[in-house]
Amino acid sequence: QVHLVESGGGLVQAGASLRLSCAASGRSFSRYNMGWFRQAPGKEREIVAAISWSSGSTRYSDSVKGRFTISRDNAKNSVYLQMNSLKPDDTAVYYCAAGMTTIYGDYPYWGQGTQVTVSS
Repeated sequence: QVHLVESGGGLVQAGASLRLSCAASGRSFSRYNMGWFRQAPGKEREIVAAISWSSGSTRYSDSVKGRFTISRDNAKNSVYLQMNSLKPDDTAVYYCAAGMTTIYGDYPYWGQGTQVTVSS
C-alpha cells in the first residue's frame, strides 16, 4: 500500500505556471505507475497524465498535451506535474494516484487532492 500527499496547488492567472508535487510513503514507490487526475465542479474525474514506474511511458489527455509534463523521481518517492500556459478550464481539484497494472489501468491508491484555480 502507498500513501499519497499532493501539494503545490493555488490561485493563478491564465497563462501562468504551477508545479504540483505528490509525495509517496512506502518503500515500493518505484513499482507503481503514477497518474494525475482532476475533477472540476459538476464534472466527472478525468485523467490528466500518467507515467510508468520506470518513466519509460507517459500519457496525456488531449486537453493538456503540450502544456503539462509529468515526471517522477523514484529516489525521492515523488511524482510531479508541471503545468504551463494554464487556462481557466484547468481549474479543478488535482489528485495523485498509484497503480500497478499499466498507465491505462486501475489506480487503487489516491491522495486527498490539491485545488488549482485559474482566473481569467
